[in-house]
Amino acid sequence: MERLEADLVVIGAGVIGLAVARACARKGRDVIVLEAEDLIASHTSSRNSEVIHAGLYYPKDSLKARFCVEGRRKLYAYLEDHGVTYRNCGKLVVAHPDEAGRLEDILARARENGVEDLNIIPGVEARRMEPALAEDIDAAIHSPVSGIFDSHGYFLALQGELEDAGGMIAFGTPVTDGARTAGGVELITGGESPSKITARTVINCAGHRAIELARLIDADIDLPEPHYVKGSYFSILGKTPFSRLIYPMPGRASLGLHLTVDLSGRGRLGPDAQWLPDDAKPPFDYRVDAARAPLFYESARRYWPGLPDGALAPDYAGVRPKIVKQGEPSGDFMIREESEHLIHLIGIESPGLTSSLAIADHVADLLD
Repeated sequence: MERLEADLVVIGAGVIGLAVARACARKGRDVIVLEAEDLIASHTSSRNSEVIHAGLYYPKDSLKARFCVEGRRKLYAYLEDHGVTYRNCGKLVVAHPDEAGRLEDILARARENGVEDLNIIPGVEARRMEPALAEDIDAAIHSPVSGIFDSHGYFLALQGELEDAGGMIAFGTPVTDGARTAGGVELITGGESPSKITARTVINCAGHRAIELARLIDADIDLPEPHYVKGSYFSILGKTPFSRLIYPMPGRASLGLHLTVDLSGRGRLGPDAQWLPDDAKPPFDYRVDAARAPLFYESARRYWPGLPDGALAPDYAGVRPKIVKQGEPSGDFMIREESEHLIHLIGIESPGLTSSLAIADHVADLLD
């Protein structure tokens, strides 16, 4: 087994790991990213809606609220500066008569979070903007700062900047064990070239495996049990009659079965929220069950009654890491600074993609 020494090790090359590694490398740290897979962003990061979230839903003073709003502003600037394609298309959160009262609560929370340019509009105006909406849509929140973007182009830009700053990614290098030491953290890696790495600093951005790895490094650490929610997407065949993101009222596990139109004009619905058994653990089955299509038709036709039969096809799925049980309010991001040598990022689900640059800057500042 090869023995190595390192300054800063980031575990995981998803979007959070890439963004954190880039931020630290640009501050002069010598960064190695350990990635179990053979490519970047192969799980949660690449299996989402590619939406740039405004920051509407999250409790005031939560990390999700803070980092989503800050991260969204940084993300738009980053995409523009790096030539990554995006579209500031805007979003409508639509409500039926029995739901309309909740829009005021969402609006008030969003404004507390610092989200700009929001308005509640009547259903007739929402239908003027999107004529395919149902006649019984009573009102909607219009969020003009929401958008969509090329997430894979973003990941590649982060990787390029990390490497330009002297950082590197070791692919096919899973972390199999670890322990805290007096001056850092010792990690054991598997793969084709097993090694023992003594690192001055370790940042755990392992996504689905973040809690598992935290407990490998420190058996006595007090952390919640991990839970996982599978979200499937169905693509819409043919032309989609919407130009904006269309969201129903949010639920506890997700923001609802929403409709997006990607940069190529292809429409899709999702994700739904399928809680996996308590003993579920990665690797996950990402296949989409075609038998879930009736749920998608039923949910989407509440706001898009013209959705024709046969218009949906199974597309892709992702799994969200949760730190709460089914039925509980959605948890916040967890950023645990265990010492000057060890930081864990846990439960980084939506809006993690939008928040990634803000989370990364925060973690880099913690190291300072």
